[in-house]
Amino acid sequence: MSEPSADTRNVIDDLRQESAQLDHLVAELSTEQWALDTPAPGWTVAHQIAHLAWTDHSSVLAVTDRAAFDREVENALLAPGDFVDNGAEEWAGKQPARLLADWRAGREALADALRTAPAGSRFPWYGPPMSAASMATARLMETWAHGLDVADALGVPRIAPTARLRHIVRLGVRTRDFAFGVHGLNPPFDEFRVELVAPDGELWTYGPDDPKQAVGRVTGPALDFCLLVTQRAHRADLALHAEGDDADQWLDIAQAFAGPPGKGRAPGGAQP
Repeated sequence: MSEPSADTRNVIDDLRQESAQLDHLVAELSTEQWALDTPAPGWTVAHQIAHLAWTDHSSVLAVTDRAAFDREVENALLAPGDFVDNGAEEWAGKQPARLLADWRAGREALADALRTAPAGSRFPWYGPPMSAASMATARLMETWAHGLDVADALGVPRIAPTARLRHIVRLGVRTRDFAFGVHGLNPPFDEFRVELVAPDGELWTYGPDDPKQAVGRVTGPALDFCLLVTQRAHRADLALHAEGDDADQWLDIAQAFAGPPGKGRAPGGAQP
């Protein structure tokens, strides 16, 4: 069996660190705190962790048991607009200690499954198939985003951004065409130039090396870009700048997550 690439190992390690950071936030919560409302309508802190646990469980099936995952997809097709909420609701009904234990076990099982998957493997999903690195990146993105919701609900400062944001940025850039398509729009043929300032001040760049060859340009803080593509803040509240009509339109519709267009947050509703 081939070993996963260094990039795959790195994103799996970063996923584990991101999960551990959120775990530290919820490990000692009271029953009342688990029931606090979060910025996601109808979702409590328990729903946020339940969603992560449910998705990790589905991810493990996708990697290790194709037949079982296919049954999950069949169930999803019976309620295409509700299956995510239904999964969160079901798992949120567990006692907090049980939910926490199941989330911990599931995310470790997923990390182990991704680490031992043959190099080059692609796994089924509710959207296009994913590689091990892509699946770990998607899980990290969700863990970070739902962690923001939990911190907001608890009224505690959001944890300082880290270099792990680079995975979310890369996912946000790579899902540009998906964002256009899910809104019924044709994506631009050529790439944009994306220049984002990392938490440590480094410049992360994507797209053509020569900005003059790009059909549009996006600049700003990497944190703000991550808040945008996870729809945890409204564009009006972020220091992102677009050059070119297509790039400007992208910032209005960007999303790094699968599924239908999200409703996003109202202006002023989610500040970093």
